[in-house]
Order: sequence, then C-alpha cells, then structure tokens
Amino acid sequence: MADHTISRRRLLGTAGATGLALGAAGGAAGYAAASSGSSGGSDGSRAPLTSLGSDEVMFHGKHQPGITTPVQSCGHLVAFDLAPGTGRKEAAALLRRWSEVARRLMAGEPVGGEDRDTDVARDAGPSSLTVTFGFGHGFFGRTGLEKQRPAALDPLPEFSSDRLDKARSNGDLWVQIGANDALVAFHALRAVQRETGAAARLRWQMNGFNRAPGATARPMTTRNLMGQVDGTNNPKPSDDDFNRRIFVPDKPADADPAWMAGGSYAVVRRIRMLLDDWEKLSTKAQEDVIGRRKADGAPLTGGTETTEMDLEKTTEGGDLVVPLNAHARISRPDQNGGAAMLRRPFSYHDGFTAKGEPDAGLLFICWQADPLRGFVPVQRKLDRGDALSAFVRHEASGVFAVPGGAGPGEYVGQALLEG
Repeated sequence: MADHTISRRRLLGTAGATGLALGAAGGAAGYAAASSGSSGGSDGSRAPLTSLGSDEVMFHGKHQPGITTPVQSCGHLVAFDLAPGTGRKEAAALLRRWSEVARRLMAGEPVGGEDRDTDVARDAGPSSLTVTFGFGHGFFGRTGLEKQRPAALDPLPEFSSDRLDKARSNGDLWVQIGANDALVAFHALRAVQRETGAAARLRWQMNGFNRAPGATARPMTTRNLMGQVDGTNNPKPSDDDFNRRIFVPDKPADADPAWMAGGSYAVVRRIRMLLDDWEKLSTKAQEDVIGRRKADGAPLTGGTETTEMDLEKTTEGGDLVVPLNAHARISRPDQNGGAAMLRRPFSYHDGFTAKGEPDAGLLFICWQADPLRGFVPVQRKLDRGDALSAFVRHEASGVFAVPGGAGPGEYVGQALLEG
C-alpha cells in the first residue's frame, strides 16, 4: 500500500510529469475565469490543457474560500442543528475539527489519523476544493452568544412567491462544499459529516452542479437549466466597490459585531424551475421574459453579453424592446437603489415527480455585506412583478453569517467562540 502521508496533490504532480495527467481548460464555470484558462493559438490550434486536479485554493486567508473562488462543477450544501447539550465549548471543538479537515483536504492531503480517511479521493488532487462555514440565527441562542448575533441574521421577510419547506430551510450551522471533481466534493462532504460526531445533527443537504471547466472552447458565463446565460452582471473583484458590497469591513459598524470583520452573509434559496411550462414558450417569448438573447446573453437592445442594456429603446411600433417586467430590467442594481450581491449558484436535479415533472432548478447562493441592502430589496421587487416568477418556485431558504477566514493555527469562527 502506498504511503498515505504523501498528498494527493504531489501524486498528481508526479503523474503530470510523466504525461499521465488528464487535462481541462480552466474555463469559467461560474462568473470568473480560472487563471489557467486556455485559448486557441493564432494558427487555430488549442493551447495545452492543464490538469484540473492540481488546482489548489488556500484555506487560510482574510476571507473564507468559496466566495470569490470561481464556481466549481460540483457542489454540496449542508446544514446542521446543534444537538441538545451542545454549548459554546462543544461548538468550538467542532469548528476546530472542521477547519483542520478542510485545511488538509483543500491542500490535497488525507483527513489525517489512522483509519480516518475513507480513500474516496485518494487518486485525485485538490481539484479546486473549497469548504466554507457559516452560522445561522439559532446558533447563537444555543451557545449563549445571543449578544454576538448580527442584526443581519434576522429572518428574511416573507415573499408572496415563497413556498418554503421549513425542514429544508435555515439551520444552526451551514457548510458549502465545491470542487471540480465529484469524488473530491463527496469526500469532503463525508469527512465533514463524520467529524460532526454527536455535536450536531443533520438538518438538510442539497447537491448541485455546474458546467465543468474546459467544456467550452473559451471561458464563458455559465448557463442555468433554462438554457439562459446566468450571471452577466455579477460584481467582479476588480470593481472599485466590490469589497464594500460583498464583505463586512475590517472595522464593522454597529450592526455587525467585531468577529464578523472580513466576513460576508450568504442567502441560500432552493429555487425550483417549472421547466415543463418554460419549455413550452418560444425562444422569442423566453427572451422577452429574461430581457436577453438566449444564444449569447446579449441584451435585446443589441451588442454583446457585456453591452449596457438600453432600457429606453423602443420598437418601430413604440413598444419597449426590453419589457417592463423582464427579469434583467427589474433585477439591475440601478433599478434597486444600487443593491448588489455576488451570485454563486449551483444547478440541481433531484429526479422527477409522480407526474413526470423534473424536480430541478437552482441552488441560489448570493453573497453580500448586508442582506437587507443586497438580497432583500431586489427580491421584493422581483416578487412584485418579475415575468420570470411564473416559471420558478422558491422552496427553501436560509441566511447565514460567514465569518472571515482563519489564519495559520486558527479555526473558522474562533474570534466568536473564544472572544
């Protein structure tokens, strides 16, 4: 048996040196292109593909991984409730265990300790694995930390389009896992669940996917299960106001406790797409619902995907080219007081209903410095008049406080649990 102390990343590197590593272009499966993306040469040939498995995301940092990381092709979302008798001390021990497991797996190393690793991902590298941890509203009461609960964790308002399943909503603890290899992602999910022990109980778990990096000839914005380009106007780290909109400042205002410095808030929604109804529409009708061309994501007013939409442009008959209730019009930041959020979703498919309808849609995850200024105003407006609302159903929901990243020798949430 091979020495298990050798990291999977090192094993993959050895394979690559002998020409055995599999390749894939570092395309944009989400809203940012991976740095290792390939493109065609001047003679029409394609540049050599790089190995997906060797891509590593750092666990330690100012912010937790899995927020600005390009969205991966495989994802798992899981929520836990603290078990009766679990208090602050036990919660701290749990976050310490979780953080160490995440650090090791993200570096391409086994879980550690004899018989603790299941070997599911033994032959793979890190594969851009990220593990992200957050706290729900109920966590603070159960651990005696009510005074440290951020105001941003107040329950979201009710929306008329909600059909929420309480059993699949909220939770004391939330974990987001992403990777560009399905076995690596499952391995991390299983490791997190095994390390939970008796401290917490599973509340709900959801699985998602995206287009794999390298599946397209060039990096592209991903498509959702409606076939629409999804994420064109996502905030970018290069934007001057990106950090202000997405992350809690280093010196939080009164609404945010000090332990949230460098953190963010995640709103998670399971949005079922009524695909049978959607697919009955003509392409033209679908484009009017969204406000963009289906083929390339460009606005109906012309140009390319990134061209500014002309909201005042009319047809020869005097009608608006982009309908008043088009999703892209209603959701624009400049139509919502500048509200912005970083969308980082996964698609999901959980089989078919007894009627043969696909139980499929979007595991919507958005990141912002304050949900009351990010998600809520946009969703309120969509709830009142979005043409897309007739084709989607919000079935689960949650909001989580995701603290800043852990430094070397620290665990996620340490400033809260030991402060």
